[in-house]
Amino acid sequence: MNCTIVTIGDELLIGQTVDTNSAWIGQQLNGIGAKVHEILSVSDSAEHIIDGLRRASSQSQIVLITGGLGPTKDDITKHTLCEYFGVKEVYHEETFEKLRVIFEKRGHAILELNKKQAMLPSNCEVIPNDRGTAPGMWFDENGVVYMSMPGVPYEMKQMMTNYVLPKLSQRFTFPHIIHRNLMTCGIGESSIAKMLDEFETQLPKSMKLAYLPDLGIVKLRLSAYEVTTAEAEAEVDLQFDKLKDLMHDYAYAHEDIKLEELLGTLFLARGKKFALAESCSGGYAGHLITSIPGSSRYFEGSTVTYSYQMKEVILGVKKETLQNQGAVSEACVREMLEGLLRVSTADYGVSISGIAGPDGGTADKPVGTVCFAVGNREHIITKTYHFFPRRMENIRLSSITALNLLRKFVLGELKS
Repeated sequence: MNCTIVTIGDELLIGQTVDTNSAWIGQQLNGIGAKVHEILSVSDSAEHIIDGLRRASSQSQIVLITGGLGPTKDDITKHTLCEYFGVKEVYHEETFEKLRVIFEKRGHAILELNKKQAMLPSNCEVIPNDRGTAPGMWFDENGVVYMSMPGVPYEMKQMMTNYVLPKLSQRFTFPHIIHRNLMTCGIGESSIAKMLDEFETQLPKSMKLAYLPDLGIVKLRLSAYEVTTAEAEAEVDLQFDKLKDLMHDYAYAHEDIKLEELLGTLFLARGKKFALAESCSGGYAGHLITSIPGSSRYFEGSTVTYSYQMKEVILGVKKETLQNQGAVSEACVREMLEGLLRVSTADYGVSISGIAGPDGGTADKPVGTVCFAVGNREHIITKTYHFFPRRMENIRLSSITALNLLRKFVLGELKS
């Protein structure tokens, strides 16, 4: 069952607004077994919208449209849909009453512009907008379902969740799709592909392995399509077990979960806490941890000791260490961690110091050189890695690496 997503708006094409709607819609469609065939972004032009709809309907049974619904002159989707289907607009009393109530609650009189939102294509089924004023429109024409929704993400998501997905599931019979996700850290996509060459070759034709890389993280998604029997489902589990065995040294989770979220689960289960001492990462590692709700239950905090002086005063790093070996050294990060554990009550900690770039590198310590120390009051392990010549990539990768080192240390998987 193919689906095409059509997003409308000049702001998408010029890069003023990032299209997050398509990614979210794609995830939801995948969850019910609908396959996204194509994503089209078109300008605020009736001609371009109609061309996009014709293309979409020629290859898909489901066409989901976002954007261009509203009271202003540049919101042309509704009028263009009338032209596309060859119908007229008709007055929809229920929509007008809803608008009137919304404006009364806000203490405003309904505007003439907003009244026009109650004029809708005669062949559409009106879909309520529980979070805004522009209603959605459902069309079922010549075997193709078209669904036009607002471009505002929180309005669109509510409409998709409450109305569109249930209606699609009633209207169509979707194949059963199974996904298994393996989250890996500390190894690149090309290295994984080399390790898994034979595994991919022996996969049944109904299964596919996808590589979904991010900085420091590669998600491996094993997918099986049109699974109809218990035996087929068991085969998916068997292949996923093979994948887990092959990637054992690098896998941190057997489900789609962020490393920072998994770390929280790990520490909560043990009733322990940790802290961070950051230099080149500038607090980004702490940001990742505190982005997870409830992290105060296991995270003590992060120090950002960027200068030599701050490293000495706050963490007690020896002046001689900084002068003789430099801030980017395993000796420095060890002393940073020792100081962190002295000034906090955390059970575990990680320290980070490196050269993020683009300047500051030397022949023996080029940009991208990052040192780490991880451990507790009984045992500390230090590591040095060489990352990229690009600053922001180094900051994120340093933070991800630090969290993964902490995970491995706590689990007893980190070797000196």
